[in-house]
Parts: sequence; C-alpha cells; structure tokens
Amino acid sequence: MTIDKVIGSAADAVADIPDGASIAVGGFGLCGNPMVLITAMLDAGTTELSVVSNNCGVDDWGLGLLLAAGRIRKMTSSYVGENKEFERRYLSGELELELTPQGSLAEKLRAGGSGIAGFFTQTGVGTQVAEGGLPQRYNADGTIAQASPAKQTQQFDVDGVLKEFVLEPAISTDFAIVHALRGDRHGNLVFNKSARNFSPLAAMAGRICIAEVEELVEPGAIDPDAVHLPGVYVHRVVEVGSDIEKRIERRTVSQSDANAAGGN
Repeated sequence: MTIDKVIGSAADAVADIPDGASIAVGGFGLCGNPMVLITAMLDAGTTELSVVSNNCGVDDWGLGLLLAAGRIRKMTSSYVGENKEFERRYLSGELELELTPQGSLAEKLRAGGSGIAGFFTQTGVGTQVAEGGLPQRYNADGTIAQASPAKQTQQFDVDGVLKEFVLEPAISTDFAIVHALRGDRHGNLVFNKSARNFSPLAAMAGRICIAEVEELVEPGAIDPDAVHLPGVYVHRVVEVGSDIEKRIERRTVSQSDANAAGGN
C-alpha cells in the first residue's frame, strides 16, 4: 500500500486548522520558519491561536505576521526580544505569554511527541519558573491579570547529594507546521543545517504535522541514515520550491570582511 502524504497546496494543507487551535511551529529566529504555511494560515483567517515556538518572528516576518494581524491568543516561547508588536500586545494585555527556558521548551516538545507526560529538571529551580509568579497576562492598566502557577518539585539523589528538581509537563499540540529542505512522499524529512533547530521537536509534538519542503523526492531517494525526522511524525507534505524568500534576522558585517570584499 502506498502512503502518499503530498497535498496540492499550502492552502489545502492548513484548511482544517480551526480557530482556537494549538500549534507548534518550527524555527529559531527567522531560520527555518515555515513561511508558506504561515502565510496560508494568515490568508485563511485562522484566529485565536495558541502557538508554541521558540520565538515569534519579527514585526513583519515569521509568526510576526500572524501576531500583527491579531490572530495569536497565546505564545509559549523562550525568547521574545526581537518583536516590538509582541512587547506591545503582551504589556497591554492583548497577548498571553508562557515563558519557558529554551532547553526545557525543546524537551517538553520532544516529550509530548514521545508519549511522555512530563520530566524532572534542575532548570528553573529557585526561580519563578518553579515557584510561580511570572506574569502571563496583563490587564490594560499594567497590573498582572494572570501569573504562572507554582510547579511540583522533588529531591533526587545525584552522586550522593540530594538535589531539587522541578516537574515540567510535556507539550503536545493540535497541529504542527515545519519547513524542511527535502522530503519524500512518505513524509521523511531532511532539514538544512541550523534550520533543523526546533523543527523536528515541533513536528513530533503536533497530533497533525504539516511540512513544507523545498524539494519533493520519491520514497527511497533519501538515505535512511540521512533522515532527520521519520515520516511517522508527518501527516501532510507540501512542495514549495527552493526560490522562496528567506530573511536574515540581523545582518552584521565586520570592517575586515567589508575590506576583503572591496568595500569602504
């Protein structure tokens, strides 16, 4: 039996994502953002989304497009420092934010995709991450409307020393969207260098994973040892081509590099 997961267009691939859905999104900064799928969701008018992603893009790119259109209700992220609209919406009470340490966020997604309910970690012990009180949503007047709750902690013997750990619940979402360099019709994916970042983990966490791929190949064309994410985690594949726009979040060029290139 052939399992062909290819969908004809990005619009068709995201058509059944309902308002209020939770969605895990791959990418780190602007690297590896599934822009074609994000744009398709923007065009579809999907709103009240609860998004799990390392960050929320910038004001005019990445998830920042959905944010600026008022489509995101809640973000679960580890870094939010490059988006002024994000700051405005969060501080004005228009956006709920669950800040999570980056490594914990990655493991929460991996655990969710692996059927693990939660895990204990030392990250965040002794801080508001464990003790609660992080502002998650503000009132319009700047007072805190909702703060993070305290989490369960427990001591474990580590090399003969009792150390405290905090229980982090796993994350699973209704959908996931990711961008890959290459994929086959069965959903096996290969990511390009650092664009791999959070993408495999986000894909694992989604009950329905939609992958946009620059190059679509036939099953067997990808060496099994080269597969970064097996197709068992992927439900829909959309070919977007390699000429899509890819932006750099912050470009810096040193004086020595400029001189070597013939610059002033």
